[in-house]
Amino acid sequence: MIKKLIGILLFMNIVDASNFHKESKLYNEGNKIKAERLGKSCDGGRSSGCYLLGIMYANGDGVKQDKRKALTLYRKACDGGTIGGCFILGRMYDKGDGVKQDKRKALALYKKSCDGSISIGCYDLGMMYINGDGVKQDKGKAKKLFRESCDAGIGSGCCDLGIMYENGEGVRQDKRKALRLYKKACDSNSPKGCLIAGVMYMKGKGVRQDKRKALMFYKKACDGNDAVGCSSIGFLYDDGDGVRQDKRKALMFYKKACYGGAILNCSLVGLKYANGDGVKQDKRMAKEFFGKACDGGDNNGCKNYRILNEQGI
Repeated sequence: MIKKLIGILLFMNIVDASNFHKESKLYNEGNKIKAERLGKSCDGGRSSGCYLLGIMYANGDGVKQDKRKALTLYRKACDGGTIGGCFILGRMYDKGDGVKQDKRKALALYKKSCDGSISIGCYDLGMMYINGDGVKQDKGKAKKLFRESCDAGIGSGCCDLGIMYENGEGVRQDKRKALRLYKKACDSNSPKGCLIAGVMYMKGKGVRQDKRKALMFYKKACDGNDAVGCSSIGFLYDDGDGVRQDKRKALMFYKKACYGGAILNCSLVGLKYANGDGVKQDKRMAKEFFGKACDGGDNNGCKNYRILNEQGI
């Protein structure tokens, strides 16, 4: 994680490169040593040292986890010019993580990070404006911020801008433009963008229907651990819709969706084992997946689990 953070901060010219490399070397030393040395660095006025020490306390990395101490260190980093500290501080206030939730403070910190070229800060600021979350709803500002983050390679910004164009939300509706943005989001590692692009090809929204392309985008979404993308592939193989029917592949994707948090897919897997649909009948396995569905709040899963339980399975 630290290498990724270093890359982002140096690329954005947010911190002095020579100082930040020194602090990052300290971060990679033994846990106790690095905490002590980063503490000295921070006390000596190097904001990047405060930032990295904040990461340690936030994650309990070599030190006892202490979100309040992390908050103090991120604030010191932010005040000292390490803009990444401003962004994470904004997230903490936004989510109420280790501090009392304060949307106004989050808004100000996201704005500071966005002005300091932290593009994900622009995206989070856009989300606050589009939802009227701690600030008066302003779709025009949201659009501008999503565009800014999208142009900087933040896939989520492209995706949410696409949603605005698809629904005509604060902009003139343009489904073709929406699709282009979803594709860009997908190319920028947004599984959600891949999923929605797949849906548009599947339904012929803003483009000629193309189930093979839909499958391609669903696969990209699924590969990015989007459970709905995996589930969508399962349905296509289960029904033979646009692909050669393959019940075993359907089961495989339903399982992946289930383990990814799409609880209704756990019930689908349970039904396949209970009925021997694409797999050898196995009521114990069926019961296991019905139980998982039930634990996730699916009433049908609970009902089917109870039926098998009463059968002595």
